[in-house]
Amino acid sequence: MIRPRLYSRQHAPRSTRRALLWSLVGACAFGGRVAGAASTSEFRVLVNPDNPLTSVSRDLVTDLFLKRATRWHDGETAHPVDQRADARVRQSFSDSVLRRSVSAIKRFWQQRIFSGRELPPPELESDEAVVSYVLKHRGAIGYVTTGAKLGLAKAVPIQ
Repeated sequence: MIRPRLYSRQHAPRSTRRALLWSLVGACAFGGRVAGAASTSEFRVLVNPDNPLTSVSRDLVTDLFLKRATRWHDGETAHPVDQRADARVRQSFSDSVLRRSVSAIKRFWQQRIFSGRELPPPELESDEAVVSYVLKHRGAIGYVTTGAKLGLAKAVPIQ
């Protein structure tokens, strides 16, 4: 006769114990801070001044940057723009808004390109280049460091 394996209250399944262990290791490694919990005070999200938004949801920004959504609520085509992959502001934006590392986003886009589905947002070299791009394209959305000069570009809070 085969006896079923019973779990007592003292022993959680191995997968649960492993997940808990990795959570603790991560918390210790980051000084108690959860990985990927960058502060939005490290960057500002920008849109063209003609965009009627006064704030934007994190989900919408994520969908726009991953091109799951291609239009704004008013029907205007969205034009997301990234900063270069090694920029600190991109890392902060990626961790906080997209909730993925820059390398994970790169892998995501490599798969999409390989399958012939989509191209990633353009990568620009600086805050100034992002501001210029946002001002030239009505449906543009980008992000810059908090100290960047915005000109006429409109900063919108993420809610």
